[in-house]
Amino acid sequence: MDRALDLVRFLRAHCPWDRKQTAESLVPHLLEETHEVVDAIRDDRPAELQGELGDLLLNLAFQIVVAEEGGRFDAASVYERLERKMIARHPHLFGEDAAAPVEADDLAEPPTGAERTWEARKAAERPAEQGVLSGLPGGLDPLTRAHRIQERVAGVGFDWPDHHGASDKVLEELEEARRAIADGNAGAVEDELGDLLFAVVNLTRLAGAHATVALARANRRFHDRFAALERLAGERGIVLHEAGLEALDALWEEVKRG
Repeated sequence: MDRALDLVRFLRAHCPWDRKQTAESLVPHLLEETHEVVDAIRDDRPAELQGELGDLLLNLAFQIVVAEEGGRFDAASVYERLERKMIARHPHLFGEDAAAPVEADDLAEPPTGAERTWEARKAAERPAEQGVLSGLPGGLDPLTRAHRIQERVAGVGFDWPDHHGASDKVLEELEEARRAIADGNAGAVEDELGDLLFAVVNLTRLAGAHATVALARANRRFHDRFAALERLAGERGIVLHEAGLEALDALWEEVKRG
């Protein structure tokens, strides 16, 4: 990180484009590089991941240097806050009195099995006037936001003890969605399907997975299988839009078996 900071300081001093950038103007680049890192991880491309992590590191360094120049904070304060936060949230490693309380904010998820303790500690760090769900980033995708909402309320004890209750809730919401669809009320359909999705995210969380990761894997499986279906259809002279569902489903099952 220190080398990246030195590089950015040099760029800011000598490159007109880098000099004119602001924290806000760099946000699109930060978001793009974050997504490219995620893509490289999910596609298991270590060589590309190495480069994308470097690009992301550069963007993080840019944000720190711009803040330093504006007198808002510096690299040392970023490091110190991170260290205090990690020490306070790992008393099993550093001891209960190893650090003073830290400010409330959002970090990456804790190790599997420690979610409730982690969220309870974060809840205790928030000022009394703040609500349990305050401070969630506005840019979270809906699946991740649902997961984080559920983690937050779990931190104060509002949670199923295990996945069984969440599984029953999914079935309940599915039946309510079916009734709304049968009634033909568009507003109710959207509400009930939203409740169903929220319940599925909850089940996924309590089963030890993350909805965005699980869905991303499902998307990749479907994409790869459908591409194989297209190849198989081409080999047999089958035109997809003329084949019909029964024929396509037979190809799909053949691809799955293969």
